[in-house]
Amino acid sequence: MSGSELKADLWINEYITSWDIYTHGVTKVLAYQQTPYQEMYIVETGAFGKGLVLDGKWQSCTVDEFIYHEALVHPALIAHQNPQRVLVLGGGEGATIREILRWNTVEKVMMIDIDGQVVEACKQHLPEMHQNAFEDPRVELVIADALKVLDTTEETWDIIISDLSDPIESGPSFPLFTKEYFTKLKRVLNPGGYVMVQAGPISPPEVGDHARLVSTLKAVFDEVTSLSAPTPSYGRSWGFALCSDVAINTKPQPELVDKLLSDKTKGGYRFIDGITLLGILQTPLYIRKAIAEETTVYTLKEPPKFFGTGAMS
Repeated sequence: MSGSELKADLWINEYITSWDIYTHGVTKVLAYQQTPYQEMYIVETGAFGKGLVLDGKWQSCTVDEFIYHEALVHPALIAHQNPQRVLVLGGGEGATIREILRWNTVEKVMMIDIDGQVVEACKQHLPEMHQNAFEDPRVELVIADALKVLDTTEETWDIIISDLSDPIESGPSFPLFTKEYFTKLKRVLNPGGYVMVQAGPISPPEVGDHARLVSTLKAVFDEVTSLSAPTPSYGRSWGFALCSDVAINTKPQPELVDKLLSDKTKGGYRFIDGITLLGILQTPLYIRKAIAEETTVYTLKEPPKFFGTGAMS
């Protein structure tokens, strides 16, 4: 049948629910490592370019990662308008710091990642993503447990971006989606600052996890807004949460956003502009209802544990 020819012999199957799998055909394995924290693959795919896979879950692919990373980074920086100091938790590929460095106002970026082996592999195999961002003199890379750093640091930040892998039980990050963790972020956030959290998928079968994360954030921050972006290589749209103790403008004027980006950044965007930002800030009704009905607050005693990992076949 025309259009039905399969061209891969190796597949990575990501388990989305107990009944659903999303599969990418792999043409080449570029790197594999079982680190002290997680299982890592860097692969080439037939349709989405190179991809980073941790514990069987897709983190990003070179063909569409710009959607995720521009949606993750720029809403908070646009809301602040004059970000100078930015903290990133996670972000091993370097694409998150790449986006932050578009801003001419930024003076320092600290990136904290627990898994130095993943970061080194991404430096070597994913130059399309980091684009030498690690070499920028404004960047300080710290390989450490984020919780321990947050307990001891006296540095404070205008923007904090929590770009962590999903909180699956076998992975290293599930304690970093709790009230205790978000309280630590608030302690090092400057007045008028913003926190952006990758907050899981928002498909109707999975929206409960997103709603519970938003509920947890609302226990810490005065203002929390759910937003989302299409992420094709994940098989569904992805949710984020923008947090602050100051009001969040969910209906920014596109023309003013475009002028801000023109005046204060070096440009080069493929996803974000004034119209796109306005669109992704409009939370769909079913998500608003799920958030309104949710009262769960994740804690270290009862942390989130999202479904599934994945497998190579």
